[in-house]
Amino acid sequence: MPNNYDVLIFTLIGSIVSLVGGFLLISRKKTALGLAKYATPFAAGGLLAAVFIDLLPEGIKTAKPETVFTSTMIGLIVFFFLERFLRWFHHHHEHVGDEDKKQTSIPLIITGNTLHNALDGVAIASAFLINFQAGAVTTIAVAAHEIPREIGDFGLLLAKKMSRRGVIWVHIFSSLATILAALLAFNLGGLGDLPIGVLLGLSAGFMLYIASSDIIPTIHEETRDDNLLDIRPFLLLVGAVVVGLAIIIAKHFGG
Repeated sequence: MPNNYDVLIFTLIGSIVSLVGGFLLISRKKTALGLAKYATPFAAGGLLAAVFIDLLPEGIKTAKPETVFTSTMIGLIVFFFLERFLRWFHHHHEHVGDEDKKQTSIPLIITGNTLHNALDGVAIASAFLINFQAGAVTTIAVAAHEIPREIGDFGLLLAKKMSRRGVIWVHIFSSLATILAALLAFNLGGLGDLPIGVLLGLSAGFMLYIASSDIIPTIHEETRDDNLLDIRPFLLLVGAVVVGLAIIIAKHFGG
């Protein structure tokens, strides 16, 4: 069975991997944007595979199917309204003066990033409650989807005139939310204080929302309609196949 040490190590590695894109943006912008361009569709496929091949099937083993699927729906709806709130808050502050807008947008970006990191930690912990292999695979999928988002947040903060050193430290401390949330959720679930089936369903809803409402529409927007051979849509398939096979192999050898 996985333990706190496993969760700590993998969330730490996942956090470091997710920050790679942001660090590249500071040193080599073109390389970072290229990484985000191809990591985004791969991450979408990986998240979908983690949801439908790992989290939901395992959730059904620990709780009634209607409980797991209801939790998934609730998770998806909650994250939808959470994003709506963040968008409203951002729009509300667009009407203030330029100097005030600069100051209010920075805390909003940092808060949103920290919240997303915490949710990532819960998703990773939920997978580790299944077994070690599920946790490792989910960490990879989550880290892959975080790369382009971290690049975007790095770029936004730099555009707000925050210093490069400040941006780096903000993201390092923000990434601690992933570790703390993962350890908290893992221990609560391990003690039986949280129904694992519900937790897996909520995490599946979060990952499904990110893939279907954020990443996939972006792929459609950024790829030309008259180019069926654009590699990015195929990378979604590659991500689903690679992560799906990794999950199946891990389950086979992990029992």
